Amino acid sequence: MTHKGGNCRDLFVAKLQNLFIISTMYFHLRLFIRSTCLAVLAAFILFFPTGALGGENVFKGVLISPVDGKLRVEINGEFFTEYHYQDVSRPFFYPVMGPEGHAMTRNWPMAEGEGESHDHPHHRSFWYAHGDINGHDFWSESDKAGTTRHVAFLRITSGRKAGVIKTLNHLVAKDGKIVGSDVRTMTIHNRPSSERIVDFDVEVRASHGEIVMGDTKEGSMALRLAPTMRLKGEVAQGHIENSEGVKDGETWGKRAKWVDYYGPVKGNLVGVAIFDHPGNPRHPTWWHVRDYGLFAANPFGVHHFERKEAGTGDLTIKKGGNLKWAYRFYFHQGDTTTGQVGHRYELFSKE
Repeated sequence: MTHKGGNCRDLFVAKLQNLFIISTMYFHLRLFIRSTCLAVLAAFILFFPTGALGGENVFKGVLISPVDGKLRVEINGEFFTEYHYQDVSRPFFYPVMGPEGHAMTRNWPMAEGEGESHDHPHHRSFWYAHGDINGHDFWSESDKAGTTRHVAFLRITSGRKAGVIKTLNHLVAKDGKIVGSDVRTMTIHNRPSSERIVDFDVEVRASHGEIVMGDTKEGSMALRLAPTMRLKGEVAQGHIENSEGVKDGETWGKRAKWVDYYGPVKGNLVGVAIFDHPGNPRHPTWWHVRDYGLFAANPFGVHHFERKEAGTGDLTIKKGGNLKWAYRFYFHQGDTTTGQVGHRYELFSKE
């Protein structure tokens, strides 16, 4: 009887131990599920702020998402642009959809477009580059040109008011030497479909030795516009105006706080202004703005723009130092007056 009682007692204890183990496992499982759900919910709240999704699951704000090796940017569910950074000579935005979804930059060489010329294959829609950095060409795509190589994303943020893409890039010469680096912060604002606003900040770093930003017209903060917005060409119907009241072809090489380039796209009059921030080095900048659709702010090319001695516009950044430029791109409906470009610049200059 004692032996049988011992067996029963042992069996009872074993069952209690099993029950304890099962209860413990169940407790930890519930704890794991709860913590996982909370983590997922927290991540969702961080990425999609409260109220960001509408009734039709449309993100209310600026949504930036990876698609096929690019970053796709949507504003309130409407496609705006894509950021290209892989296997390219330099990162760029293409296509760029302006007010009411009209494509405002040239398609070629990324794609074929009606009425487009095939000149300057390095004019890739919307980009930043310079033609002389320590004697190396980062503007063109010639056999001797260097490349602006994407290194890392420092920030990719979607949001109700704005989306941000922040990148680190290396300036790599043709021989593979890293000349320097830059950090770019591109902020896409949530605006009504009648306008689009992009802030493009560039910090050039002398991370690998002293940098000389050379005196050349070939640069720097640039767009290549749709053919109908040009001043000259078979389908050209565009105009240019700057902050000083200078117009059309006379704006090339002049200094100004802003320049506005406008013309029809698909029968709708639209324009884009580039604002040079008052805090930028050499403000107000010079403008490499051409009658064939090239539109660029360039604070370096003094000897070309003002016919001064070569090298006058050189700008040196000492080893370990940096310089920063801030630009705003304001895509608007109508001409310069209709778009209230001067007023919008004044608001920007006070930010």
